[in-house]
Amino acid sequence: MSTSSTPDASPLGKPSLYQTQYDPSLLFPIPRQGKRDELGLSGDLPFFGVDIWNAYELSWLNMRGKPQVAIARVMVPADSPNIIESKSFKLYLNSFNQTKLGGTDALLELLRADLSAGFGAPVQITLTLPEDFAKINIGELDGTLLDRLDIEVTDYVPDPSLLQAAHDEAPVEETLLSNLLKSNCLVTGQPDWGSVQIHYVGPQINQAGLLHYLIGFREHNEFHEQCVERIFMDILRQCKPQKLAVYARYTRRGGLDINPWRSNFSTGKPPSNTRNARQ
Repeated sequence: MSTSSTPDASPLGKPSLYQTQYDPSLLFPIPRQGKRDELGLSGDLPFFGVDIWNAYELSWLNMRGKPQVAIARVMVPADSPNIIESKSFKLYLNSFNQTKLGGTDALLELLRADLSAGFGAPVQITLTLPEDFAKINIGELDGTLLDRLDIEVTDYVPDPSLLQAAHDEAPVEETLLSNLLKSNCLVTGQPDWGSVQIHYVGPQINQAGLLHYLIGFREHNEFHEQCVERIFMDILRQCKPQKLAVYARYTRRGGLDINPWRSNFSTGKPPSNTRNARQ
């Protein structure tokens, strides 16, 4: 990996001038493969999925100079070569603030071209305009809440050995949920808060061990997408489910939230983008 594309070379943790005229060069791609190498992932991936980005601070000017606003949803395939560092994404979106555009089609054309180039694969983008803001629902991920368990935690590192399953019993299908996911930014160490949903078919996973494992991310430094792929791979290797999907909804920072989903089975549709209360 080139040092110019590593996280410490990104705008994270550095003073930044906010450009208010359109500038796609602000986007900072980071190759996914470096962190996937740490997980032993090469060649064909054992999962597919998507990263759902929601951008709440998107504004531009119409041709008469009047500000316009919208909420953008960006769907990024998990097999894209790159992620985009989130502060650079924010700076890029802010570069539209004083940019005159002929309408939402012109905005979408620029967003699709620039973000597809940055992620290294085509992305899907939809805009929600103010007249449809009231249609945006708030809801919570479903599943059996792990947080009800009264466990003692003394270590705050993700320990895969905590993941255990009843391999000598009949397989089950269940959905488990925790709102206690917290990790830290890989560069700045700032906290990232989220909820995580795990759906699987296979040997029943010990719930106390799984909750302990998830809480272990509390002092772990990785980007959102990398944490979800680590959770997926640790469960897959330790518990050996036949089917597995991991979905995390992270709270926003800088007007952006990132919601990675990884699965090894098809549900016929992507996960819901319903906004959680904390988002």
